[in-house]
Amino acid sequence: MKKVGFFTTLLVLGLSCAAFAADGDAKSSAVQFFSYAALAAGLAIGIAAQGCGIGQGIAVRGAVEGIARNPETSGKVTVTMLIGLAMIESLSIYALVVALILIYAHPISSSIGAFVGLPK
Repeated sequence: MKKVGFFTTLLVLGLSCAAFAADGDAKSSAVQFFSYAALAAGLAIGIAAQGCGIGQGIAVRGAVEGIARNPETSGKVTVTMLIGLAMIESLSIYALVVALILIYAHPISSSIGAFVGLPK
């Protein structure tokens, strides 16, 4: 588990160095920023969808096993499972919101956009 955290930190630091080390004109840095933002948004949605799918599968499996062991509690287990699935699904919706913010909110468009000709 510690190796995964170390390699993730190493990857993030490596990508951030590449992103901030860009030297060149304003147009190429703006294009690089927007392409990195789109890449980050795609990765965020992909990882969130994968994690939520796995979590929902585990939740449904547990609920079905619980109902199979004690069929009398199927109503309570089903309601609890549906509430849990809604909470899990909200995590992927949060990832979608973050991805849309990364794509459509351009924090550097006001400073670099004047040189490139991007709308404010």
